Amino acid sequence: MHNSRSLAILSALSLALVCLPACKSNKPENPPMGDTLTQQSDTAPRTDTSARMDTGMRRNTGAASASGYPMVGGAEMSPTKNIIDNASNSKDHTTLVAAINAAGLGGTLKGAGPYTVFAPTNEAFSKLKSGTLDSLLKPANKTHLKQILTYHVIAGKLDSAELVARMQAGNGVARLKTVNGTMLSATMDGNQIALKDEAGGVVHVTTPNVYQSNGVIHVIDGVLMPQ
Repeated sequence: MHNSRSLAILSALSLALVCLPACKSNKPENPPMGDTLTQQSDTAPRTDTSARMDTGMRRNTGAASASGYPMVGGAEMSPTKNIIDNASNSKDHTTLVAAINAAGLGGTLKGAGPYTVFAPTNEAFSKLKSGTLDSLLKPANKTHLKQILTYHVIAGKLDSAELVARMQAGNGVARLKTVNGTMLSATMDGNQIALKDEAGGVVHVTTPNVYQSNGVIHVIDGVLMPQ
């Protein structure tokens, strides 16, 4: 149970998390899926999307291109492109894209969605125990790889404002059901969103709210593992 000070910090951060470089006024909007797991919480307080982000949160966002769209892995992330097309252009996500293709999930993540994807960078994958990634990419381990990758995907479009709203509604913790069928926990760690997996590992969102035509990507600094 988080104390009153933690909840006060969450309330303040809910205004700071929402005005990010990816948030163009003309970005396409994707309604949440009809499934009850993807509905936005009726009890979660909404945040003011016109609020300015504070200095600390600025350090956690990617640079914007001349068009105003965020840059991830040296490439512009256009909100008119789908998750796979954008991720394929990022030099920081070549491992993730290779893993998605090896698991046969490319077609799904090009679909209408919407989806929320927590996207580990190449550096994040390099933190895995030596030999783990090579083993996962083998055809014989396709099922296991798919289980891990779908643990990084949530049905519906959950930007940082929605995640913080769910934390507020959950007394500081948002419980998120993944496409894998198992749960993640989201909390605030300073000015960053932290995700705790079922194995007890914690990763952080380093670039939030990278909007896609079929959802939103949050870049993370580690690989999430289901138990």
